[in-house]
Amino acid sequence: MKKRSVLDNIIYILVGFVLFNIIWFVCAELLQLKALPLPLDVYSGFGKALDNDIAGHLSASLSRVCIGLIISLMIAVLLGMSMGYNKKVNRLLGPLLYFTYPIPKLALLPIVMILFGVGESSKIIIIVLIIVFQLILSIRDAVLGIPKDDYGVLISLKASNIDRMRHITFPAILPEILSSLRVSLGIAMSALFFTETFGTDKGLGFYITDSWMRLDYIQMYFGIFTLSLAGFFIFLVLDIVESYTCKWKKL
Repeated sequence: MKKRSVLDNIIYILVGFVLFNIIWFVCAELLQLKALPLPLDVYSGFGKALDNDIAGHLSASLSRVCIGLIISLMIAVLLGMSMGYNKKVNRLLGPLLYFTYPIPKLALLPIVMILFGVGESSKIIIIVLIIVFQLILSIRDAVLGIPKDDYGVLISLKASNIDRMRHITFPAILPEILSSLRVSLGIAMSALFFTETFGTDKGLGFYITDSWMRLDYIQMYFGIFTLSLAGFFIFLVLDIVESYTCKWKKL
């Protein structure tokens, strides 16, 4: 059954990739624009992309996103669980969270760059600001949504708070955490592209913008494709993590 499921997922991904390329091919043939090359023309630019150090740009972008995800997750688990477990903490941080959450985080980019410079720190901070608020809210609501009766057995056995978190809380909120990470990932990749157009010569955002400025549309599209592929693989990793850590959901 597990092999069958993996095969179905591979077929599902391949069908989506083929359909995407068919739509792309049809649009390119109909419009006949230099700014919209055929898929095969873009894929044939792989060799030139390697010469342009696309691997180095990909590594820089993945590093920033992964560090941002890890920092956001650590902050969100700490604050979200504190707010979910403690009403006083929730009353204290709740209004601040609701006030700051709707603020467009990209609008804070000039402030972040002034305070932290145009280097790596500002790029990672923006990614964290975009992801962390949604994660905090999701974790807090997930903790609050756990029925009190679920803790009954452990309470009767006089289990410690750590045991309650390990056996009840974490398994219950993990699906919500992973779902929030998926939603946030797309926004984070968009923010990454924007931040990489400032103060750096490494990253897929820089690669795409640089190719566009040089009217090298083949490499521009190859950079976009690579950025999309990076986001897809992180998304896939989250799916794999969920399949192994949330097996109980399939019961």
